[in-house]
Amino acid sequence: MTRILYTLCGADESRPFSPHCWKVVQALEHKGLDFIERPTPFTEIPALEDGFSKTVPILRDGNELIRDSFDIALYLEDKYPDRPTLFGGEGGKALARFVEGFSQMVVHPGITRIAVKNIHDMLGDKDQVYFRESREAFLGTTLEAVDAVRQAEIDGFAEKLKPIRHTLKFQDFIGGDSPLFADYILFGALQWMRITAGAKVFSDDDPVGLWFERCLDLHNGVGRRVTAA
Repeated sequence: MTRILYTLCGADESRPFSPHCWKVVQALEHKGLDFIERPTPFTEIPALEDGFSKTVPILRDGNELIRDSFDIALYLEDKYPDRPTLFGGEGGKALARFVEGFSQMVVHPGITRIAVKNIHDMLGDKDQVYFRESREAFLGTTLEAVDAVRQAEIDGFAEKLKPIRHTLKFQDFIGGDSPLFADYILFGALQWMRITAGAKVFSDDDPVGLWFERCLDLHNGVGRRVTAA
């Protein structure tokens, strides 16, 4: 059985960058499941699997099709209970939901302001048109206007991670002594920024930055297979 993970790329398919797709890459590696990754540009996603989803990640596991990173993680946990757990029980699912909310409400907006112009520039021509129109409508301004204040967002970014920094005083990972899906959620966001913008937002001794480096090394360093921008 060939397991396929559809992810997101720009003009260079060797540089998949979606935060949500990176969560699933790490989850599959965590479970020790083989898969083929198929990076796909924005405008080609609606045609995947007969229009199954407008967004990636999409996982095909035999005859099963699953969309949404959290739903995929839940599926993997239920389908492969004999493999290492992604949640460690109901408490781990609740923790992951909290981290997901924190990441999408606090971390993602900051990364968008840092990386949005970089992402545009990584795309092919057709995707650039789609991305500019959709993101400028969402942001209410031009990509160039957002990029003009990028440095201020970089300078203030580390402060957003204070709750995570506090947690890492007591343990190596958000999930405890070893990573859980909660770690992969935040990792996906920072990996998105690393690949698209390469922005240095942490000091060398920042516990969050050191945690991110540990996450990059997980699963034979799968996170490092794509270099920083």
